[in-house]
Amino acid sequence: MRAFPASAAHRVPGAVRVVLCWIPGTAALGLLLACAAGIDPAASAASAGDGGASTPTVVSGYRSVMPAAANPARRAATEFRATRPRIVPREAWLAPGTPEPPPARYADRVEALFVHHTDSPNRYACADAPRIIRSLYAGQAGGRKWDDIGYNFLVDRCGTLYEGRAGGAERPVVGAHTQGFNQRSAGVAAIGTFTAGTPVPRAMADALAALAAWKLGLAGIDPRGTALLVSTHSMSRFPEGTDAVLPAVAGHTDGYPTHCPGAALTARLPAIREAAARLQGR
Repeated sequence: MRAFPASAAHRVPGAVRVVLCWIPGTAALGLLLACAAGIDPAASAASAGDGGASTPTVVSGYRSVMPAAANPARRAATEFRATRPRIVPREAWLAPGTPEPPPARYADRVEALFVHHTDSPNRYACADAPRIIRSLYAGQAGGRKWDDIGYNFLVDRCGTLYEGRAGGAERPVVGAHTQGFNQRSAGVAAIGTFTAGTPVPRAMADALAALAAWKLGLAGIDPRGTALLVSTHSMSRFPEGTDAVLPAVAGHTDGYPTHCPGAALTARLPAIREAAARLQGR
């Protein structure tokens, strides 16, 4: 490498030296102002939606220039996500000409999954599941004058998952399934009656675990853990306004005084939680 004599620096005009010294400070000041204004200078270099380490994260309306790999909040929310299971869209079971429901209401996220049973016969052909769901819809949206079916999801004895309430299976749709705790939760109904001694089909249990792993994983929730929910109705097990610590995968009876989802399905919930956690890689 060629060495330049120290005297060469003295040949640079004074005005030029002032400009050269001024540039780094100006660049640093510009970066600070950009961060304060919520502008990520690296955003244009990151591929949109690629999920790579350089993808900027949004925190309280401001973008963080911290790489995702070094951001604990980002890591916790994405590390244990599970694959979305196959979910049959609601159009597959809706009767032709069914009126559009009112616009869906949304929470900010889903922190708990309530498991129900439909209290209907168990001996059905799985090909009849859409007809059964239509009947449930007619009883809730028709007979009870609800705006839509109450459950966010349903599952048949063969393990097929169906989208229930409108609004988007991947979105935090507020359902009508667990009085007092419809906010920040989703409800899934097992088609059948699962009182004590009734076998719970393995395919159904596996589908419930897959749904719990995916749906709760969207918010980084451990299916084996708990959720802090606020009761919105005093007819639940908790007076209105009360903070309630409930299982992240709960039975209907955990939030409301009922025998649903039946003693047999309730007894399977611990195993379903563990299976869901494994699917999340925990």
